[in-house]
Amino acid sequence: DLKNIEKSKIHENPFRYIILDDFFETETAFALSEEFPAYNSDIWLGYNNPIEVKKINSHWHKFGPLTYKILTYLNGSDVVRALESKFGLDLFSDPGLHGGGWHIHAKGGKLNPHLDYNIHPKLGGQRKLNLIVYLTPNWLESWGGGLGMWDGVEMPKNLVSEVTPKFNRAVIFETVGSWHGLPEPIKCPDGEYRKSIAVYYLSDADSNAEKRLKARFAPYGSQLNNPEINKLIEDRVNIETAKDVYE
Repeated sequence: DLKNIEKSKIHENPFRYIILDDFFETETAFALSEEFPAYNSDIWLGYNNPIEVKKINSHWHKFGPLTYKILTYLNGSDVVRALESKFGLDLFSDPGLHGGGWHIHAKGGKLNPHLDYNIHPKLGGQRKLNLIVYLTPNWLESWGGGLGMWDGVEMPKNLVSEVTPKFNRAVIFETVGSWHGLPEPIKCPDGEYRKSIAVYYLSDADSNAEKRLKARFAPYGSQLNNPEINKLIEDRVNIETAKDVYE
């Protein structure tokens, strides 16, 4: 129900975001979870390095029929207009799902604090909003995997908020200059997976927008001042070398 977006509270710190529980009808959410392929399926693109351990699939032809329909809807004009009204932004969707679609983390999965790509490498628009829906039934908070949100400009400073990936919960947040991630390795049991779908929304690029085409990560914990980690981060943010640091 798009009215839930309209009625939701905007949290302002460390950046604007909303949380929507029971985002889909319960039956739909369970069915979407069931459509995820097995973690060891060859459909996934893997990221497995000291700053990110996860798998994704952004290819439409590999989605199940319900996932296909839902992602089509989330990229459609009704959702875009609702988000424009809520956040006061002029938006368009990215039906190509660049970096979006299915995301999955197993035990040990993680994602250092990072800034998402700022300029879409093909559309040229500036990424303004992320919509993420968590789809693991009975996820326990003790397993970790919460979406952390940090303040800071050049680097993340203080962890201000953390959103538990509760089943059928959506979080929608502004992305420009927004440090977020899940840097502590997930502690779910073997055979359980942190599942989510992600859709991103763009606008015409601001005149002073940073021309960053890939995500910029930050070192975390004992990685601080580690030259190998710093080089990995620089390779990851460079569109010419980023593919070399994937799995």
